[in-house]
Amino acid sequence: MLNNYVHLQNTLFTQRKPEGGFTVSVPALRGCITYGENLDEAISMAKEAVELYIEELRERGEAIPDDSKYIEYFNL
Repeated sequence: MLNNYVHLQNTLFTQRKPEGGFTVSVPALRGCITYGENLDEAISMAKEAVELYIEELRERGEAIPDDSKYIEYFNL
């Protein structure tokens, strides 16, 4: 079931947009980028985007990318 894969840890990069709202990207899932009017909405949209991305990979029989190779990033 898809829910087993959704619980994988995925790093999210968020970026506040000058015109308002937030863009969220998921580095492990190439091209998985979404937007929300506020941070909560952006994260919610990212969760949905990850679910759909993984569902598509499963339908194609492709491997689910492992996010464990990424390091943590901190604001400096």
